[in-house]
Amino acid sequence: MKEAQTFTIKQTANQTGISEDTIRYYEKIALLRRAERKDNGHRIYRQEDIDTIQLISCLKKTGMPLDEMRPFLAVSTDADPAEYPELVELLRSHRENIVSQIASLQQVVDFIDMKLENGRYRRDCSEEIQDGMSEDRMEEPKPKSVSTVQMSYFSVSAGTGKSPTL
Repeated sequence: MKEAQTFTIKQTANQTGISEDTIRYYEKIALLRRAERKDNGHRIYRQEDIDTIQLISCLKKTGMPLDEMRPFLAVSTDADPAEYPELVELLRSHRENIVSQIASLQQVVDFIDMKLENGRYRRDCSEEIQDGMSEDRMEEPKPKSVSTVQMSYFSVSAGTGKSPTL
């Protein structure tokens, strides 16, 4: 029978992109099962541990608090989601929050893009004039389409072209 491959904490950190200190912390708070030890006391990890760390990392990127991850980590990776409807509902709810955050962040990006486009034509153009480029050669700004929802998200002055106080 073939023995399962094991990894040192350094190898595990390299494979997962998570620091050794963070791996130890996850063990300390019991988010990750306690690592087995060699005779010399060094931790050894298996592929299942690496998979768990990667799941933690993925959930963490979504903004899920560590305590809320515990139920997901307790479920086997090959388990049927239908057996855990409450976890499926939690994950769906978390997904909806993320989609909402993405939409809000897209509005921020659109607003910043609009400000950058408008700001380009209000800055001091002395550098361009010194380089032999006259102001009359500058292109007219192309207005960026911004929905009324996006405009309501930000201050009213953003849609009027007036510079809000930053």
